[in-house]
Amino acid sequence: MSITETDLEQARVAWGNALVAISKAYEADGIDAARTTASDVLDAAYGYTMGPVLFKPTLASGAQTFRPTREGALSYFVGHNKMFPLDSGFGIKGWRSCISETSASFIDGDVAMWMGWISLTDKEGQITKVDKSWGYKKDSDGTLRIVLHHSSLPYQP
Repeated sequence: MSITETDLEQARVAWGNALVAISKAYEADGIDAARTTASDVLDAAYGYTMGPVLFKPTLASGAQTFRPTREGALSYFVGHNKMFPLDSGFGIKGWRSCISETSASFIDGDVAMWMGWISLTDKEGQITKVDKSWGYKKDSDGTLRIVLHHSSLPYQP
């Protein structure tokens, strides 16, 4: 089953909606609800059951810059993990919307890559724009999985 541009667009929308859901779960019911929501998101969208995910979050550094494990990704999204003391929980920062803008994509059968910008709006109306790259692979059930996720703040010369 080949991946399509529509598949990539739907995956980006789903990811953005999931990030908003994590924030809202945190605000409504606290960290345990956010952790449950984020766990569900990781299981639904990412390919951690297929092997390591090449995940480089926006706000990570040092020995914990890269998060190839599910536990590392979960900590990045919700924080509150003693093993990752610098994580403040990117997913619990009050996000309300996520809009993507494509620079380019590459599709080859059941593997695809996308690169562009993500603009995130928080509950105060502040917008954070990040450079984003995602790599996808369809699993054995035909579900599109994120196997590469790179995010960084734009270079400011």
